[in-house]
Amino acid sequence: MIPRYARPQMVAIWSPETRFRIWFEIEAHATDKLAELGVVPKEAAAKIWEKGRDAKFDVARIDAIEAEVKHDVIAFLTHLSEIVGPEARFVHQGMTSSDVLDTCLNVQLVRAADILIADTDALLAALKKRALEYKMTPTIGRSHGIHAEPTTFGVKLATYYAEFTRARARLVTAREEVATCAISGAVGSFANIDPQVEEHVAAKMGLQPEPVSTQVIPRDRHAAYFAALGVVASSLERLAVEIRHLQRTEVLEAEEYFSPGQKGSSAMPHKRNPVLTENVTGLARMVRSYAMPAMENVALWHERDISHSSVERYIGPDATITLDFALARMTGVVEKLVVYPERMQKNLDSTHGLVHSQRVLLALTQAGVSREDSYRMVQKNAMRAWNGEGNLLDLLKADPDVAAALTVAQLEAMFDLGYHLRRVDTIFTRVFGA
Repeated sequence: MIPRYARPQMVAIWSPETRFRIWFEIEAHATDKLAELGVVPKEAAAKIWEKGRDAKFDVARIDAIEAEVKHDVIAFLTHLSEIVGPEARFVHQGMTSSDVLDTCLNVQLVRAADILIADTDALLAALKKRALEYKMTPTIGRSHGIHAEPTTFGVKLATYYAEFTRARARLVTAREEVATCAISGAVGSFANIDPQVEEHVAAKMGLQPEPVSTQVIPRDRHAAYFAALGVVASSLERLAVEIRHLQRTEVLEAEEYFSPGQKGSSAMPHKRNPVLTENVTGLARMVRSYAMPAMENVALWHERDISHSSVERYIGPDATITLDFALARMTGVVEKLVVYPERMQKNLDSTHGLVHSQRVLLALTQAGVSREDSYRMVQKNAMRAWNGEGNLLDLLKADPDVAAALTVAQLEAMFDLGYHLRRVDTIFTRVFGA
């Protein structure tokens, strides 16, 4: 975790204090059910809650014990016994370390997902607001980076709104994927603990019992979770790259907000760089990189090994903290994005009507000219316009082959910008509803 790219609420989920608090709750809830089943004294279960509910777990003390015993859960249980007293001997009855570790990890991932879903909601709200603001603002659509046909800036933003609607659904699914609990003992056989304990702990921790846990919760769940985070990060990068391109000096249709006192370059005082979206692009690369080790964690030996453990200590915090930061940063970019409609119109006009070439092509075919000849006729004049010999409409009017098929009035009608914007309402209804 890099503090520069971290926000406190998400960082707190992965703190040692939070982890040990969750471990305590798992153990205490399990002991409650064991007491109800008559396995441990009810007085002991009550004492565990009484002593542990408001306890401040000493991270340094637990670390010191672990340095000796070389086992994190045993170190925690030892420290817990120092807090609770003799009744602590009834904690962890019939359980194994993975019951605590895996259930805790899933609680943390669920809480992280809740934050990421809220982050996505904020980004969606910003995209919707700006899309409606620029719903009918004409701009050039590009393919291969080259001018293609007109669209609107609102439609551009609507495409990202639709994509992040899917991103939100992926995060919800990812949350459901890891919201499971395992309290099944060594090799997951429930030999020394009743399945009712697992059901009780799951309910208390907001999870579902894992159908078969084989001592560890199957890591295909976690692979799907981190893969989903990677896809969301890729969507962030797509939006970031679009804004970076639009901010290029030669384009300058939109740019990141440049605050008073901000500096763009240590050497060149004129610079206004897209640093925030470049940062999001880099962060997206990191989030995607965490998906691969999560997939490699799926193939554990037999009922369990710990080859996944060190991986998850990295990727659990890092992937969620990084994506949380990137989502929040992108929301700020969209909210403050500076848009230049006049420049969009200037860029639209810069190719002398070439953006209307397809409509002329179609009109010629409907007038009885073969598609091959229609394409040749339009392309010949389009290349002349491209080379600065005039605007496309005038060149087409002067072409006898074109004039033989289409009247001047028909040609002029082909160059109506509004024609390209007539389906915007349909698109917005599909994306945002009626």
